[in-house]
Amino acid sequence: MHNYFDTYVVLAVLLLLGAAIVGGALAANRLLRPHRPTVEKLTTYECGVDPVGEGWAHSYVRYYVFAYLYVVFAVDAVFLFPWATVFSAPGYGATTLGEMFVFLAFLAAGLAYAGKKGVLSWV
Repeated sequence: MHNYFDTYVVLAVLLLLGAAIVGGALAANRLLRPHRPTVEKLTTYECGVDPVGEGWAHSYVRYYVFAYLYVVFAVDAVFLFPWATVFSAPGYGATTLGEMFVFLAFLAAGLAYAGKKGVLSWV
């Protein structure tokens, strides 16, 4: 008969083994790589352009809004797949259909709000 804590010993051994493999790979990389820093290598760059001016740059808020809208509609897809599998189960059809229409109504209200605020104008 196995002890309850035997499974934790196996987990600890696997975690230590994984940490040893990662640590060994990083150590081998540090030992085997060439290390010749120059001024050009140590300067920061963005997309191959030399840094000019201050380090602050303007970014538009609408890019964050686009990302937020993407996340909202990606969550929609996460809920649609389980809904499709439960919908075919006996006894859950009408309830599941009603719940999904409520969920889609919330998404439609969010999309209408975003459209009214002008977020969806791609200019």
